[in-house]
Amino acid sequence: MDVRDRIAGLLASADPADQVGFLRARFDAGLAWVHFPEGLGGLGAPRDLQQVVEKELAHTPQPNIGLQAIGLGMAAPTILAFGTQEQRERFLRPLYTGEEIWCQLFSEPGAGSDLATLATRAVRDGDEWVVDGQKVWTSGAHHARWAILVTRTDPDVPKHRGMTYFVCDMRAPGVEVRPLRQITGEAEFNEVFLTGVRLSDDLRLGEVGDGWRVAQTTLMNERVAIGGTPGRRGGGMIGVVSDTWRSRPDLRTPELHQRLLELWVESEVTRLSAVRLREQLAAGQPGPEGSGMKLSFAKLNQELTGLDLELRRDLGYDDWSFRRSEDVDMLGRGPGYRYLRAKGNSIEGGTSEILRNIVSERVLGLPSEPRIDKDVPWKDLPR
Repeated sequence: MDVRDRIAGLLASADPADQVGFLRARFDAGLAWVHFPEGLGGLGAPRDLQQVVEKELAHTPQPNIGLQAIGLGMAAPTILAFGTQEQRERFLRPLYTGEEIWCQLFSEPGAGSDLATLATRAVRDGDEWVVDGQKVWTSGAHHARWAILVTRTDPDVPKHRGMTYFVCDMRAPGVEVRPLRQITGEAEFNEVFLTGVRLSDDLRLGEVGDGWRVAQTTLMNERVAIGGTPGRRGGGMIGVVSDTWRSRPDLRTPELHQRLLELWVESEVTRLSAVRLREQLAAGQPGPEGSGMKLSFAKLNQELTGLDLELRRDLGYDDWSFRRSEDVDMLGRGPGYRYLRAKGNSIEGGTSEILRNIVSERVLGLPSEPRIDKDVPWKDLPR
C-alpha cells in the first residue's frame, strides 16, 4: 500500500481528539517511523518518506517531544538495533504513544565525559542481575517508567570491554530518584541511586560485555536528536531573535546588527547541515557527523539566547522557586529561562570538549590523544 493511502486510511479511521488512540493507530499503520520494520511502527520503507508522513500529519496529535525525547531519539533506535523481537514488541509501541516515558542512566559522578570509566556494577545472580551504583544528570527520571542503563559487569578487563547494557525498570525496588536544582531554579535533572536493584536477564540489550558498542548507538542517535533536527529557514531561536530586533529599533546598534547577521548565516549553515545529515541517515545509522552538529547547535543556541537577552535589556525571569519541570520548551518560555537553560546545551548529550575530540579524530582523521589507560583493567584504574 502507498504511504499516502495509509495516511488517508489513518485519517479516516482514527479520532484525532483521542491523543493516545490516534498515536496507537498511527503506530499500527506503520507511520511512526516508516524505516522501521512492519509491525514495529514502520513499513520497512526508505527513511526519507518520513518527511511525507510528517507533512501530511502535521495537524494531528504528535508525540510530546519535551517528555519523550529520550525514548524517541535514543531508546527506540537502540532497541531496534540490539533488542530481541520480544523486546521490540514490548517496548516500542508504548514508547511512541507516550504511555511509557524513558530516561537515560549513563553519566555518573565519577564518569561524566569519560563514560567508559563508569562504576555502577551489575552482578549476575541466576536469571537476574543485581545492580548497585549512582547515576547523575538524568533528565526526566521523575516521569520515567523505563531507563536505558549501562553498567560494569567485568572489572577485570579494560574499561570499554567490561560493560553491559540493560533496560531498567524505574519502579523496581531499590531505585531512588532525587531532584537536582538547576540554574533556572527548576529540577529537570535528577540523580538516581540504584541499591540492590534486580533486573531479569531478558531486560539485557545486546551481549554481556558488549555494552560499549550498544551505548555508542545510543550516543550517536542522541547527538543527532539534539543537534541534527532540521527546521524551517528563519525558524527556531534565530526567528525569535529576529522578531526582537524588528520590534526594538531603538536598541539597534551597528555592532548588534553585525552580530545578528553573523548568527543568521551560522543558523542557516547549521540548518542546511542538518538537512544533509538527515539525508545521509537515509542510507544507514548515524555516524560521528552528529557530534559536529550537536557541537554547532550548542554554541549557536547559547549565542542566540545571549543576543536575545541583550536586545531586550530585560532578564524577563522572575520565578526562581524550586519546582519539577514537566518538559523542556525553549521557544515557549521567556528569554531569561532560554538564556539560562542554554548553558546546559554544551554539557548534555556529550560535552563540547569531548565532541571536539570525536570530530577531530573520527571526522577529520587527526591523530588521537595518547590514552595510557586503554589496555589497563578497569579495577586497576586510579579513581
